[in-house]
Amino acid sequence: MGIQNAETAAIIATFVFILLVVVIFVLFLVFIKRKNNLLAEKQLAQREFENAIAETQIEIREQTLRNISWELHDNIGQLLTLAKIQLHQISDHTEGVSEVTETISKSLTELRALSKLINPDALKNIMLPEALSLEVARFNRLNFIEATLTINGDEEIIDDKAEIILFRILQEFFSNTIKHAKASKLDVTLTYDNKVLTIIAKDNGKGFDKLVDKPNKGIGLQNMKNRGKLIGAKIELESQLEKGTKLTIIHYL
Repeated sequence: MGIQNAETAAIIATFVFILLVVVIFVLFLVFIKRKNNLLAEKQLAQREFENAIAETQIEIREQTLRNISWELHDNIGQLLTLAKIQLHQISDHTEGVSEVTETISKSLTELRALSKLINPDALKNIMLPEALSLEVARFNRLNFIEATLTINGDEEIIDDKAEIILFRILQEFFSNTIKHAKASKLDVTLTYDNKVLTIIAKDNGKGFDKLVDKPNKGIGLQNMKNRGKLIGAKIELESQLEKGTKLTIIHYL
């Protein structure tokens, strides 16, 4: 009888031990799952916070550009128009006035074109290819750089917000190409393929060494990536010394 009791006690002890192990294992799994959920929620909150900050920064920049556009169009544009009228009034008494008048007319044209391209409200009314075409034409007209635009595939509709962000990313690249890269050529290609828009912009400038030049600060790569995150676009930048720089944007429509 004593042996049977001992065996029963051993079985019960074993069962309790196994049950305890199972309970501990289940609690451990619950803890891990809850921890992972908390980490996921924290990461999501962090991403939302970063996106909110990025959106705020972008909105501030867009508002600044909007204000500059209005100043260019309303104030400086009116002053140039007034100067043109005044020159017409004295054209019969002064030689060379016609050349000055022509220069002012060209200045007004360029001023209005620039005002349109930096104004977010104006950009909402035109498609991305048209906006890029205007920008490329302006570069060529002013002899900033020899620029080309190629469009492959059938053009598809892009969300207004995404369109402006894509254009601003490209403008940042263009600005670097013209101001710092010492490039003579700029080629831009838009390819529409099965709800995916691939944009490639490349120049033949001096390029840079990623290990030395820290492109994140030098040409605003981080700023480009922050803008791209807001619309789920993938941004890649490739460059080699004396072989130019290439920007690739992949955006899912």
